[in-house]
Amino acid sequence: MRPMAKSLGGFRAALLAGWVALSVAGIFLARSKGIPGWAALPVIAAFLVEYPFYLVAGFPSVRERLASPRLPAILTAAVVLPYLLCCAGAIHFQWDAVVRLAALALALGLWYRVLHVSAWTDIGFLLLVAGVILGRYFDPIYPEFYRQKLAMVGQLSLFQISALVLMLERRIPETGYGFLPSGAEWRAGVLHYLYFLPLGGGVALALGMVHVSQPGRLWLAPVTFLAFLWVQGLWEEFLFRGVLQQWFEAWTASPLVALAFTSLVFGAAHLWFRGFPNWRWALVATILGALCGRARNRTGGIRAGTVTHALVVATWRAFF
Repeated sequence: MRPMAKSLGGFRAALLAGWVALSVAGIFLARSKGIPGWAALPVIAAFLVEYPFYLVAGFPSVRERLASPRLPAILTAAVVLPYLLCCAGAIHFQWDAVVRLAALALALGLWYRVLHVSAWTDIGFLLLVAGVILGRYFDPIYPEFYRQKLAMVGQLSLFQISALVLMLERRIPETGYGFLPSGAEWRAGVLHYLYFLPLGGGVALALGMVHVSQPGRLWLAPVTFLAFLWVQGLWEEFLFRGVLQQWFEAWTASPLVALAFTSLVFGAAHLWFRGFPNWRWALVATILGALCGRARNRTGGIRAGTVTHALVVATWRAFF
């Protein structure tokens, strides 16, 4: 079988499996939260439409099919369509919300077509993405729905379009973005997780940030782990270790300096966690960032750091 056909087959299998899993999870969550079917189905449909755009970034030969002059239009559809589906029963339609979503997608999609590639435009791109997250850009677009935060629909759109722009427009070197770590990446990820336990965990306990508690709902730990391994943690590792650390290495010609700078930036991004300026969380996040970056350096890809990241968050939420 040709590599392209094999990759396309893997993509289709992952797409089908993901659609089934998302449908089942959506129905289960709706019933457990008392959300009526007529209100839950549009939200489930929004995630089902968003999922292929999220998935394609992890299949290099498949995502290359999107590399065309139509990419900004495709990315705009990936951002706007989930919103329109949510408006079919979950939230009220607003024209200004459509304009804001389309404007963001076009700003990111056209960034490197309008501006020349340079350190300044690269930093500007990342600052725009950070501003959207820290400024809670999606909160007024996706209001709360049966006490559930729908802003995650917009955040997922941001994750996928920013990754695709950097891969297909900026043409960053391969970062190892993907969903299935290799054996070596698992080993490196687990090893650096074990390093974090005395280092980051010890600092957190010493600063009085957390306390060990009786484990509750341990069944959520695997769910949290997979959510960070495949979604939030993967995107953060891509941006910080795959993109920013790589750029710092090119700008400073020093992997050690790049690791230190990226770890500090990663820590600073957590100053807004649970109230600004939360320097304690920033310090612990800096330690985590350094270990994830070291794992990435050892294996040559971000998936090892993603394993470390996901294990730390899952442990933190289960036992602290």
